[in-house]
Amino acid sequence: MRNILIIGAGRSASSLIQYLLAKSASENLHLTIGDLSVELAQRKTNNHPNATAISFDIFDEAQRKSEIQKADVVISMLPAHLHFEVAKDCVTFKKHMVTASYISDAMQSLDAAAKENGLIFMNEIGLDPGIDHMSAMKVIDEIRDKGGKMILFESFCGGLVAPESDDNLWNYKFTWAPRNVVLAGQGGAAKFIQEGTYKYIPYHKLFRRTEFLEVEGYGRFEGYANRDSLKYRSIYGLDDILTLYRGTIRRVGYSRAWNMFVQLGMTDDTYMIDNSETISYREFINLFLPYHPTDSVEIKTRMQLGIEQDDIMWDKLLELDIFNPNKIVGLQHATPAQILEKILNDSWTLKTDDKDMIVMYHKFGYELDGEQKQIDSKMVCIGDDQTYTAMAKTVGLPVAMATLQILNGNITTPGVQLPIRKEVYEPILTELEEYGVVFNEKHVPYFGYNPDKLS
Repeated sequence: MRNILIIGAGRSASSLIQYLLAKSASENLHLTIGDLSVELAQRKTNNHPNATAISFDIFDEAQRKSEIQKADVVISMLPAHLHFEVAKDCVTFKKHMVTASYISDAMQSLDAAAKENGLIFMNEIGLDPGIDHMSAMKVIDEIRDKGGKMILFESFCGGLVAPESDDNLWNYKFTWAPRNVVLAGQGGAAKFIQEGTYKYIPYHKLFRRTEFLEVEGYGRFEGYANRDSLKYRSIYGLDDILTLYRGTIRRVGYSRAWNMFVQLGMTDDTYMIDNSETISYREFINLFLPYHPTDSVEIKTRMQLGIEQDDIMWDKLLELDIFNPNKIVGLQHATPAQILEKILNDSWTLKTDDKDMIVMYHKFGYELDGEQKQIDSKMVCIGDDQTYTAMAKTVGLPVAMATLQILNGNITTPGVQLPIRKEVYEPILTELEEYGVVFNEKHVPYFGYNPDKLS
């Protein structure tokens, strides 16, 4: 039997484990699934004969090394900062490794050792990063193979609630880590290139600078800029590109509404609120409003934000029950961002029968034979249920498929890497289509950002 060690049995591991267990008989696989909670690991195995669930503590060095030594390949579904200890052991015991996380500086430092030992350390093979890299490089490579020159690349991705479960005014529910949603866009200005010019959007302006996107059958969306769109410019071979922009997808109106929290200061994570465990939701919002001897918290909020009581923005705030004097925060030493996350969790947690949705949208502008052309590529994936969510499918399946491709000797290039080469993305994108992850590519007129020059 070929042994795969999976470390971490959280939400993103469900589809990954299901895929590998379904292939385990034909591919001669045995899965060892390790998690701090052995009960969680056992639930994910579903009593399959080719799986063993174990209680696993990443900080137990002896256990970690023992389990890695027994594996043929290691999948780490741990939080990103914990991958490095696993990776070092994988070098020591000469084991391939797969993660869905961004390549950290620490992970990159193992590149030479991985190459020296013929080891494949595949990172960024989830959704975003992951499917975004693969689907983008497929089209970029096809354009280059035809002799085309890339002049524009825009890429958007979002985890959303499926239309049949979209029942609140924000058209949004948490489908992944709520904290990441609350802190989105912080930590420096968003940076990208438009028509050859560097552009910057400071955090306090980020959610008022959006781009609109149409997806057939699903309607209109908006995208706001990611913090650093230029991170992959050289990796994708786009150093000379005129426009490069990466963004996050939401339903139209979300960003304008979210901007209310930004302007009030409720997304701040840099200081703690005194007596945070005893204050009410109403008292929390009042912390950010000026004193007035007669005006209510509601009136002060509308005045501060410049919204009328018949504005849909006001209805969105009311829907969150944020003015309730009887709901207590109940969090000790909490930052404004942590309290806001608690309030939003009341309204935005997926219900048992809710389904989530992933939307990805790429725009490729290029020149070929003196003509400017454009390809739009769109993907929508709907979750099955609360276990096999669209997020779990799109994060976990590429990880599982890459693992099997490595085991079977189809991916051979060693080193610390992300999935931008044909030997990686071609078979995985093809197989993902069987699981409902399908990109629809369409040739459209090139628009760019300066339409006047075309007339």
